Amino acid sequence: MLGCVIHGQDDLRVEELPTPVPGPGQALVAVRYGGVCGSDLHYWRHGGVGDFRLKEPMVLGHEVVGTVVSYGAGASGPAAGTAVAVHPATCCSVCPECADGRRNVCRDTRYLGSAARFPHVQGGFAAQVAVPADQLRPLPVGLDLRRAALAEPLSVALHAVRRAGEVAGRHVLVTGAGPIGCLVVAAAKAAGAEQVTVTDLLPTALEYARIAGADNLVRADDPDDAGWRRLSEVDVAVEASGVAAGLDTCLRLVRRGGVVVQLGMLPPGMSPFSGNLVVSREIELRGAFRFDGEFDAALELLAAEASFDGLVSAVVPVREAESAFALAADRSRSCKVLLDFGG
Repeated sequence: MLGCVIHGQDDLRVEELPTPVPGPGQALVAVRYGGVCGSDLHYWRHGGVGDFRLKEPMVLGHEVVGTVVSYGAGASGPAAGTAVAVHPATCCSVCPECADGRRNVCRDTRYLGSAARFPHVQGGFAAQVAVPADQLRPLPVGLDLRRAALAEPLSVALHAVRRAGEVAGRHVLVTGAGPIGCLVVAAAKAAGAEQVTVTDLLPTALEYARIAGADNLVRADDPDDAGWRRLSEVDVAVEASGVAAGLDTCLRLVRRGGVVVQLGMLPPGMSPFSGNLVVSREIELRGAFRFDGEFDAALELLAAEASFDGLVSAVVPVREAESAFALAADRSRSCKVLLDFGG
């Protein structure tokens, strides 16, 4: 079977891999689609993401959907042939964070396609993958596999909005209109935000944010953009670009006593930010990392709203994975790019 393996910076290979056999407690899933995530692109372009560096070849991918094939000993779940999404995290369930209901920051978690631990956790960009059976989620009625491939990144967005607190009736700023930023727009609107403003450098990215439901689009590099005049102050800001300039914009535009959620993964090491604003304006700066129970909510939201289809820019056969990654990395041409393992 074919799989996408990253061997190092700029070294992505589509290889023949052995077909996995599900072990005790596991399910075997025939993967149909896999979404190319920003972290996958970081592994490809930089050999790591944030502080997580590649130390061995790793199958990429954690945004995967497909159909159930079979189960290992002692495992059960949706019947063979059932369309499912795969929750990518396996938590330890015993650490203090898990005990406190914050499984997304479990100190001993295993996450598909992640170099956070060694040996690395192999990912789901393969024709078939064996995963814990309790991580399968059957798709709601009316949700097809193509749209369901957005469940993992939408879960990230839903978690970020929940970290912000109450957004109903409020003005939310999102810096960065990549796939995650666009999904934060959709999540904020679903949570009742009265107005969502998005900033980005690229017109194409901002158009995708409009598809997601943004009310106000602003070119971040154009001080004369009319959108700035409608952006004197916001209640909540979500930084989704992963650059220090985006965080600075959030801190300067959020109201006194407002909330800023840092969602984008900043570059490794120290990042400058306007710390005095946090003090003098009593801004609450919160981190948002992955998700947990939001995965089920994401599937329900995807089933209810067809407009998410407009965020999928392309579906590319797995044999052309490198061109798919190049397309996904070019935000002037794409939003979310899916790999197709169906052939």
